[in-house]
Amino acid sequence: MAQKPKVDPHVGRLGYLQALVTEFQETQSQDAKEQVLANLANFAYDPSNYEYLRQLQVLDLFLDSLSEENETLVEFAIAPPRPKHGSFLSMESLRGTLCR
Repeated sequence: MAQKPKVDPHVGRLGYLQALVTEFQETQSQDAKEQVLANLANFAYDPSNYEYLRQLQVLDLFLDSLSEENETLVEFAIAPPRPKHGSFLSMESLRGTLCR
């Protein structure tokens, strides 16, 4: 499992998000990439993060991840991991919808 980014607790939300983006870009571990992308996707649900995510070009990171061979990264770029009671489409459901 990926370690939490090393961030000074006083840098705030922007610094934390920047650390996540940097970790995603620098890590060679697919597990770490998956975890970081899922975390960034979860932050995208909170409108108060919009300016930070925009400033850090996280949308471009999501779009770039759509062309990855790792299906988990593609899925996380579309939507964060589903809760157990889930409201998000699975990749199989999405494929079925798009292929009709």
